[in-house]
Amino acid sequence: MILFKYGGHAISDGQGIDPVLSLLSKQIKAGKKIVIVHGGGPAINKELEIHGVKSEMIRGLRKTTPEVFEVVQRTLCGEVQRKLVNQLIVLGVNAVGLTAGDGDVTRAKISKPELGLVGEVVSVNPDYLIAQMDLGITPVISPISITNDGQAVNMNADVIAGAIGGALKVDSVLFSTDVSGIYRNWPDKDSLIQSISINELSEISMTLEGGMIPKAESAINAIKSGAKKVQIFDGREISSVELALQGEGGTLVTP
Repeated sequence: MILFKYGGHAISDGQGIDPVLSLLSKQIKAGKKIVIVHGGGPAINKELEIHGVKSEMIRGLRKTTPEVFEVVQRTLCGEVQRKLVNQLIVLGVNAVGLTAGDGDVTRAKISKPELGLVGEVVSVNPDYLIAQMDLGITPVISPISITNDGQAVNMNADVIAGAIGGALKVDSVLFSTDVSGIYRNWPDKDSLIQSISINELSEISMTLEGGMIPKAESAINAIKSGAKKVQIFDGREISSVELALQGEGGTLVTP
């Protein structure tokens, strides 16, 4: 089983079928169970700009006011998710769009009020996803969860991917992103790490910046909670996606 985190920067905004989805559909139709968690940062930024809503990033996480959340939820659960699900269905995959809170898969809490409506995972129950896959359904998950008092919250897609991948004890969590992997001396591209343990990654994680921070933390959490390995790679290049599906390329994170 694979958890494929489809980074927002890697999602094609062109016309026609996304070649990454074509690759995933072939794997699924060949019998591989794949859960897809998607981001949508660029699409959200575009919508925020159109509607004149200001937003800021703090250590790789989007500060989410109620006004920002309205745009985030509509964009992720509408435009971005429907595009992915519709294309997978056309490719012959029985795909269904969900949020991370549906089926009580995840429950969240607001732990950093300065970030607004941003959630932190407090529990993961993969039973619903397992039941769906047993029926031949491929879940496509938006990173929106829910708190115990019913408040919907914005979740970082990397965090959701790591949490769900760990709970499902997947063979691999594949983080499709907009860089080649993890750089030892961020952001020096020549310092790309080919393989690293979670202990060593913990040691260098404080030197990382921006969106790489939650990726590193999520990779560590995924393995600690049950995933066998994590691969972080550039999802904008179809050749990199092909290699990742074979367990190669990018940065491999191991126990």
